[in-house]
Order: sequence, then structure tokens, then C-alpha cells
Amino acid sequence: MPAAPDARPLRLSTDQPDFEAAFNARLHWSDATDAEVEQRVAEIVAAVQRRGDAAVLEYTERFDALKAQSVGELEIAHGELQSAFDSLPQAQRDALEQAAVRVRTYHEAQKRACGESWSYRDADGSLLGQKVTPLDRVGIYVPGGKAAYPSSVLMNAVPAQVAGVPEIIMVVPTPRGEKNALVLAAAYLGGVTRAFCIGGAQAVAALAYGTDTVPRVDKITGPGNAYVASAKRRVFGQVGIDMIAGPSEILVLADGSTPPDWVAMDLFSQAEHDELAQSILLCPDAAYIARVQAEIARLLPTMPRAGIIARSLNGRGALIQTRSMEEACEISNRIAPEHLEIASTEPHRWEPLLRHAGAIFLGAFTSESLGDYCAGPNHVLPTSSTARFSSPLGVYDFQKRSSLIEVSEQGAQVLGAIASVLAHGEGLQAHARAAEMRLRPRP
Repeated sequence: MPAAPDARPLRLSTDQPDFEAAFNARLHWSDATDAEVEQRVAEIVAAVQRRGDAAVLEYTERFDALKAQSVGELEIAHGELQSAFDSLPQAQRDALEQAAVRVRTYHEAQKRACGESWSYRDADGSLLGQKVTPLDRVGIYVPGGKAAYPSSVLMNAVPAQVAGVPEIIMVVPTPRGEKNALVLAAAYLGGVTRAFCIGGAQAVAALAYGTDTVPRVDKITGPGNAYVASAKRRVFGQVGIDMIAGPSEILVLADGSTPPDWVAMDLFSQAEHDELAQSILLCPDAAYIARVQAEIARLLPTMPRAGIIARSLNGRGALIQTRSMEEACEISNRIAPEHLEIASTEPHRWEPLLRHAGAIFLGAFTSESLGDYCAGPNHVLPTSSTARFSSPLGVYDFQKRSSLIEVSEQGAQVLGAIASVLAHGEGLQAHARAAEMRLRPRP
């Protein structure tokens, strides 16, 4: 019987002289895609753009061992989505419905807060404003193969539906034609209008360029492997994308009051994704850090994905002792993690100090996993420190904004004079003349 894997995350202290070098080395992760992946993706995308359905069929058979005579055979009938939902055990139906309601409620509130049109008239009667409209058609990519992700379906489809997108096209790989009922049921609840059993770079390319069967979309969202990420990067500009996601991350900011086994398991919750996932604990209490380390050692052998967790924690994990909770917050802002847990009796004391995070989980009872599945806010979050400048997926990702400008005759007299001066200063005489033609003749 093989020995149980051993997980020993790097122990650091901000007091040690080499902290900065060791800390930066542990944080480093390159998002540079392997050159072979890039070349392969370029070939796949070009083939789909050139040959459409024929290329999609070829790659689906090659990568998913799923043979079909036409891409139409790979489309999932809408009735099959409802049948999948109806076939689920009652407990799964209830959980999926409750999660969908919470995700929808949150995104409806988000739409009310930032997703509505507005306008006003200024003193001279000119109307200025913003018109918010949904995208016409979006594509959502749902990972498949080793695992099924109905939660990803809800997190991508529901905000698109709330935003008012009339067509939501789902693509999901189904190796050997094995469809997951939970994924199809989530698509039914999330308002997916069409779904196809295709995945990988070929699915991204089909959505971006359109084929005889797969409709072209305006934006592609959803996570995937290195091939999917590379394809999304390659088609950006042809369509919009949500983000290029890196490995999953969790940072736990602890004051020593939360049961250490809870914190250990929260670190596991991201480490079990893959070997490159990152789990970090920041805490000023050295004795508490040691207790968490002991719980990691105790709990790891009980985990089905113990090998992946151990490799993740050993390669990218860290247990960091800070001088204070304030310093822990400063370091957290430097990391800008995807998931940030404040495992503290006073989470609202520390939350104002935290500027950069994809999602902030307040208090000991708020495990990151609740956000992944059913709390309501979106679980598609910025990774690799991009929370410094980007946001979770939301209703706003499925809308666009048009400026509204209606200048009154009186307003044209004021604005025209300003525009004329500036346009002449830029050497753009036609701009200036267009504004000047609307000026009343001087008496």
C-alpha cells in the first residue's frame, strides 16, 4: 500500500530577512501558455474558421472519441435539458433550484444597482445619458470530462439571462457521448437556449466565428483548460471574453479564533482543484499556524484527492506569520487573491482595509465553498492578482452601454463654440465646421 502523501506548505514569517524573496518566489506563476499548446490551438482555430462544421466534427472525434455525421447530431435538444432535470433525485433537484434562485436574486439586485439606463437634461435643454442593452447572443463554455460543473452553468447562464440576453449557447465536452444530467438540468434552470456536445479550442472557435450549425456569438465566458484559455485569448477581438483565468486561489486571513481544522479544510478546498492551485494562510499567531499545520497532516489522508492537494500545498502553498492583522491585510492587498476568507471574530473590522480580492468571505462560518455553489454572488472570479483591476463575472459582462446625446438649439450655441476652438486646435477643420454650421448668425 503506497504511503500517504505528505503536505508541508512553506512556512514563512515577515520577520525573516529573506521574506520578500521567498514570498515573491512562492507567488510567482507564469500564465505563458506552452508553445506547443499555442501552436496546436492556432491550427484548430484556423481549421474551424476555414472548414466550419467539418473541422468541429473531426476534432470532436479525435479528442472526445465522439463520432457524429453532422454537428446537428451533437446538439442537445431543449427537451432533453428538462428531462434531465426531471430525472434527478429530489435532493439534487431541490439543491439545484435553490442555488439557481439565490444566484438569480443576487444578479437581479446587481442589475438594479448598475445595469439600468439613465438620462438627464441640463440647463439648456440638452439630453445626456446612457442606454444599457443586452448582448444579442453569448456562448458559455462548461468544462467536462474528468468532472461535471453544474455550478459553472448557473454562474455563467443566470447573469446572462438576468441581463436580458435572448440567446445563450452552451458548449460542453462529453467524452464518448456521456452527458451529465446535473449539467443539463442546470442549463434548463439557467435559461440556456441551445447546447452542443463539443469542447476544447474547436468549441471556442465555432462560437467565435460561427459554422453552418453553431451560431456565432458576441461574447464567450466560462473556464476551461490551457487549450480553452489559449483559444479565448486568440479569438478576443473577434468576440468579447470574460477573462483568461489562471489556477484557483484562496487566501485565509486568520486571527486564531476559527477552529484550525476548518481553516485546513478551506485550504484544501482550492488545493484539490489542481497542482498549480494556491492556498495561503496569513496569521499573526505562530501557535495557531502550527495547529493548522497539524490539522493538515491529520486530515490529508482522509481526502480522495490527497495527492493533488499535497502537490499543490508543497509547490505553491504557504503558511505566513505576520506581525499583526494590519500587516496581514497589507500583504493580502499585494496578493489580490481570487478568494479571500476573513476567519475572524471581527471580520467587519478588517474588511475596510482590504482593497483587492475577487470575493471576500466574512467570518468563520463563511466557507469559500458556499460561494462556489449557492451563496448567490458569482464564482467566476479574477485570478493571478488581476483582482487589482478586474471584477467577478456579472450582469454587466452581458450588457453594453451606449451614450445618449441630444443637443438642443440653445445648447448647440454653447457647445459649438467650445468644439470649434478645440477642433481648430487639433487641426480638424471639418469637425470645427460641422459645429460652426449649427451656430446662429451673429446679429
